[in-house]
Amino acid sequence: MKTIGLLGGMSWESTAIYYRLLNEGVRSRLGGLHSAKLALVSVDFAEIAELQHAGDWQGAARLLAGAARQLEAAGAQCLVLCTNTMHKLADEIGAATSIPLLHIADATGAAIRRAGVSRPALLATRFTMEQDFYRQRLAERFGIEAVVPDEAGRARVHAIIYDELCLGVVKPASKSVYMEEIARLRAEQGADGVIMGCTEITMLIGQPDFDIPVFDTTLIHAEAAIAFALGEA
Repeated sequence: MKTIGLLGGMSWESTAIYYRLLNEGVRSRLGGLHSAKLALVSVDFAEIAELQHAGDWQGAARLLAGAARQLEAAGAQCLVLCTNTMHKLADEIGAATSIPLLHIADATGAAIRRAGVSRPALLATRFTMEQDFYRQRLAERFGIEAVVPDEAGRARVHAIIYDELCLGVVKPASKSVYMEEIARLRAEQGADGVIMGCTEITMLIGQPDFDIPVFDTTLIHAEAAIAFALGEA
C-alpha cells in the first residue's frame, strides 16, 4: 500500500471527513485491522482565507508548495489537496514535488462522465464558481458544461461555506437555500446533476436530497486516492 499525502486544513472540518473516508475505504477493501497509510500537513485556514480574499494567490501558492514538500519529505507517494478551491494552484503545488497530485476535478469529471451527466449544477466557493480553473478543466477534459447560480445565488452559497460549514455549523435553513439554488438551476439552465464543489458541502446536502445524480467531490477524491494507494488506478 502506498502512502497518501493529505494537504489539509482548508477547512479542517472537511479534512477530518477525508481522514475517515480513506480509512473506511481501505478497511472495506482489505478487511480486518487494515487502515490507510497517510501523511498529513494541515495548514492554518485563516492564513489561506486571508490570501484568497486579498487575491494573493502567489502567496498562497508559496505556502502550499512548502506544505507539499513537507509531505514528500514525510514519505507521501501522492498529493491529495483536500479542497476544491485551492486546485486553482494545482500546477504550482504539484511542481513543488516529484510525486503526483491527484486532481479533484479530474476524479469528479470522470465520475460525471460515467454517470452520463453533461450539464451539472456547481455549488462551491465564489472562486470555484466564477473563475476558469475548475469549470474550464471539466469542459476541456470531459466535455462537461457546469452551470452556476446567478450573482445573488453565488453570494449565498459562498457565505454559507465560509460563515457556517468551515466552522462546523450546519443549519436546516442553509440546506434549504442550497436546494432552492439547485431547483432554480434545473428549471432555468437544465441542470441534470449536482456537483458538491466544495469539500464541506457534504456536511449539508447529499444524494438522498435529490432525484438527479449528486457528485460528492470529497468522497470521489478520497476514492481516487484509495485506488492509487492500492494499485487499482
